[in-house]
Amino acid sequence: MYNILFICYGNICRSPMAEMIFKDLIYKNNKRYKYSCVSRATSMEELGNAMYPAALKKLEDMKIPTERHVATQLKKDDYNRYDLIIVMEERNKRDVLNIVGDDPNNKIHLLMEYTNNLRTIEDPWYTGDFDTAFSLINEGCLALYEYLESMEV
Repeated sequence: MYNILFICYGNICRSPMAEMIFKDLIYKNNKRYKYSCVSRATSMEELGNAMYPAALKKLEDMKIPTERHVATQLKKDDYNRYDLIIVMEERNKRDVLNIVGDDPNNKIHLLMEYTNNLRTIEDPWYTGDFDTAFSLINEGCLALYEYLESMEV
């Protein structure tokens, strides 16, 4: 089983959207035996909170199945539990490194690194732009899935 961890600042918008999109991909492609994914926050601000209503609505509008989500924070030992740690922006990457210490196995990557559209996925909690956030996260998840399948992890 290849374990993926999606990270954003609060774990109420971008990373749970990525988690639900990627789960939908692996379920639709009958790869539940091959991949697993969860999401976490780098901050403590939203711990215990559900997915932000606008993020949940966007997923529902796009027919992405959702499940109950509670924001949780990244822990140092998560580095050893996951094969890939996928972040939404450079700030997330810095915050992850502050928590885990180092990245000796090159596990920490920007989601958009897997696309031909390397850019930051802005936090829609601040921008209010859930359409763009969804579009980029979906693009990134599709590219990540295709990359993993091509690598036959």
